Amino acid sequence: MTKAYDKSVEELHDLLVTKEITAEDLTNETIARIHETEPDLDAFITVSEDKAIDLAKAIDKKGIDSENVLSGIPIGIKDNIVTKNILTTAASKILYNFDPVYDATVMEKVYQAGLVPVGKTNMDEFAMGGSTETSYFKKTKNAWDASKVPGGSSGGSAASVAAGQVPVSLGSDTGGSIRQPAAFNGIVGMKPTYGRVSRFGLIAFASSLDQIGPFTRNVKDNALVLNAISGHDPKDGTSAKKETPDFTQGLTGDIKGMKIALPKEYLGEGVQEGVKAAILKAADTYRALGATVEEVSLPHSKYGVAVYYILASSEASSNLQRFDGIRYGYRSENISNLEDVYINSRTEGFGDEVKRRIMLGTFSLSAGYYDAYFKKAGQVRTLIIDDFNKVFHDYDLIIGPTSPTVAFGLGENIDDPITMYMSDILTIPVNLAGLPGMSIPGGFSEGLPVGLQLIGKRFDENTLYKAAYAFEQATDFHKKQPIIMGGAK
Repeated sequence: MTKAYDKSVEELHDLLVTKEITAEDLTNETIARIHETEPDLDAFITVSEDKAIDLAKAIDKKGIDSENVLSGIPIGIKDNIVTKNILTTAASKILYNFDPVYDATVMEKVYQAGLVPVGKTNMDEFAMGGSTETSYFKKTKNAWDASKVPGGSSGGSAASVAAGQVPVSLGSDTGGSIRQPAAFNGIVGMKPTYGRVSRFGLIAFASSLDQIGPFTRNVKDNALVLNAISGHDPKDGTSAKKETPDFTQGLTGDIKGMKIALPKEYLGEGVQEGVKAAILKAADTYRALGATVEEVSLPHSKYGVAVYYILASSEASSNLQRFDGIRYGYRSENISNLEDVYINSRTEGFGDEVKRRIMLGTFSLSAGYYDAYFKKAGQVRTLIIDDFNKVFHDYDLIIGPTSPTVAFGLGENIDDPITMYMSDILTIPVNLAGLPGMSIPGGFSEGLPVGLQLIGKRFDENTLYKAAYAFEQATDFHKKQPIIMGGAK
């Protein structure tokens, strides 16, 4: 056994090129690792063993491409990304048996890159949640402490990477659903600029906010995966006609002269003292590396949660109309007429959180309340965008905590929607503005990882990776491992 779960993508690539292992060996070891750790983690909904092994054998037969670092590397896929002939449920009862007949564009790119999908990771139902506790199938645990949540909605994707089940995975981020679980699990998670990665084949939650991105254990691996999945897609009307740069180009460790903003609102009330201390220490690290770090203000960020839950729920209300018990998915047996099909299938098929957001969104879009809520939320969204634009006029990037707290206990907040919603207060504004944002390991508090959030200008992921890599090289937080990976208690 090569202990592949302990190695970076580049290290695995070297082993594949030198034929010390084959893609089939690596895939088999990955699947064995998933089975070994799943009882403690519950990160996967579906493991596609046969398909993954067949694909790995085909890659071996063709030969590992020495120029393609991702060739033969296993990857986990969040279960709201459509995968041909692999069950795609969005962690919902209403899609419990959905077997797609096509691949999402991002999956086509995954296959083109030579990556080997090994299964579909658990998530909050339809990506609605911040703890992976609203899944119909199971509750994923945090890789560092099984009594804690892994974050959400991409909790399965994050925990699977942190626990060494897979070296990389894909998630989606609507209001922090890549960055927050990356923070809770002590790994790297990137939400690219809106439009950087195609959304065709991503089961929509909020179409103006959703974005697919990668989870990895280090910054360079993350940049390599984003290289592979980015690019314009004519099948996605919101896909940007932008060339994909090489995101690994700026990974030199040199950030002398970089101007970094630290918003005072990101260290205000509600942010745990341990988290605040870690971020202030991170700011000092950047200063020691030759960057300027100065306090700024994003005055409208405090309205982000309210704006988000009106806009996102309104879009969800529209997007989830298609799940009606007619064409595919769950259909209630408790029916006597067509109206019963719609009502009972949706009542029985959707979980409480999804129903809550559909109702909130439908209310916000209704004739008597549209101007007061949906239209007003759109106007405040513009003010939030303007705040970012003003800061980026003078600074290269923004830093702050990814989450106000470290991972909280399973069951601790699930019955308190307001507390759950407020936990996304630091990530939501990035989605509202369509900006790139990432979380990297930024320290520890109470023995749990603290995420350092980096926010950049539109389509300037390169600067984020450059700054993230410099911080990673100057610290050892990314080298710390949870017990499930052999780390010390």
